[in-house]
Amino acid sequence: MDLATIVGILGAVGLIFTTMLMNGDASMFVNVPSLIIVIGGSLFAVMAKFGLGQFLGAGKVAAKSFFANVTDPADLIDEIVELSDIARKGGLLALEGKEVGNEFLQKGIQLLVDGHDPEVVKTMVSKDRTLAEARHSTAASIFYALATVAPAMGMIGTLIGLVAMLANMDDPKAIGPAMAVALLTTLYGAMLANAVFEPMADKLKLRANEEATIKKLVLDALLAIQGGQNPRVIDSMLRTYLPEGKREFAEAD
Repeated sequence: MDLATIVGILGAVGLIFTTMLMNGDASMFVNVPSLIIVIGGSLFAVMAKFGLGQFLGAGKVAAKSFFANVTDPADLIDEIVELSDIARKGGLLALEGKEVGNEFLQKGIQLLVDGHDPEVVKTMVSKDRTLAEARHSTAASIFYALATVAPAMGMIGTLIGLVAMLANMDDPKAIGPAMAVALLTTLYGAMLANAVFEPMADKLKLRANEEATIKKLVLDALLAIQGGQNPRVIDSMLRTYLPEGKREFAEAD
């Protein structure tokens, strides 16, 4: 679970609501027409920009990125070195049935056990990586689009509220609700864009980069294991994927 994203978003939204409570009755910041304009309008406008499957799938990709356990590259390298030692001593068939923590590595190991040529392994693993990157990129683009559209919908709601207010200047009772729509739609749009949608888009982009690095590491490892490389050589090669400080610490161990 990605605590940074959850705590960050809840913290930002929580501070906003706390400020609302400090300024009086929080119910005055709740306006159903404003919510409909900003949330509903943003969702439908962004849906029009993408395919329905892409739009609906963005939530699943986001949930998987935020709640799935993040692979530790150092732990993954240790596991790969152990597998390479087994393959060097007993051949690739000795890897069959071995439990592997990383799903992507598990698929690659199965390709090796099945006896596919290195070029086939590289092609299939690279295709899997490319498709995963495309899914993350599309999901991030959808959340970036929501972050862009939400303030615009807030502005549209503001204009609607101002028109309603000016059209009812002779009725003092109608001015207040119209002005509430005008101001609260801008508030909702800015809050959703900056405290929810854009942070989620940025985190999806970060997760995509992390996953791409892990999968490139796994691809290099699979080809090295298939080529019969010495486990120590594989370990040294894969440690280059770690940050320098962590890499030196791992080598010292």
